[in-house]
Amino acid sequence: MKLLALDTSSEGCSAALWLDGQITERFELAPRGHTRLLMPMVRELLAEQGLKPSDLNALAFARGPGSFTGLRIATGVIQGLAWGLDLPVVPVSSLAVVALNAIEEHQLSDGSGVAVAFDARMSEVYWATFTCREGLPVLLGDERVCHPDKVSLPDSVRISDGWFGAGQGWKFRNDMPEAVETRISSADSSLVPRAAHVARLAIPGFHAGQAVPAEQAQPVYVRDEVTWKKLPGRE
Repeated sequence: MKLLALDTSSEGCSAALWLDGQITERFELAPRGHTRLLMPMVRELLAEQGLKPSDLNALAFARGPGSFTGLRIATGVIQGLAWGLDLPVVPVSSLAVVALNAIEEHQLSDGSGVAVAFDARMSEVYWATFTCREGLPVLLGDERVCHPDKVSLPDSVRISDGWFGAGQGWKFRNDMPEAVETRISSADSSLVPRAAHVARLAIPGFHAGQAVPAEQAQPVYVRDEVTWKKLPGRE
């Protein structure tokens, strides 16, 4: 299985190649460098393994939520490749990508809860909660956008090993409800989506039938795009 994964949903820009279970990645923090960096990263990864784009079996990308401009960049590139190469695409949640990053980086055990928060601007956060199951994040409830004082942790799901906070939205931790704050054992606000974790989630997604054709590989903004565009100075 040869799968190329892309992420430009946050300040990070990255591309990763899954080659029969082995992952190689290019990653750079470059808030305004996605367009300049992404395709050279792809070319380097393929050349390093002696592959041509036509050797790929599938594509994947972080579909959001995240930076509107960043999401459009990755979507455009992934659709162009998918159409040109006639390849299926696995869209992967950016929030789930950071949840997996937290699970692996902090060696969270099965039964742990991961609360992921991204800075959504306009004094809001993108928010989702996950449980760790067999080393992978499983979404609890829905992804949403709200003010930090409106976030919550699910009470209906048993979390056996405590809650961990992940993502840059945790810089607003002091604005979150005390009921959330007291249940979070620790948080890592440095974690951003990375293409290597997109690839890791895309492989089981592919085998679960989650791949779509190019025209269905669309970003997920969560926030109402029309409302966003009405605001001056926004992406």
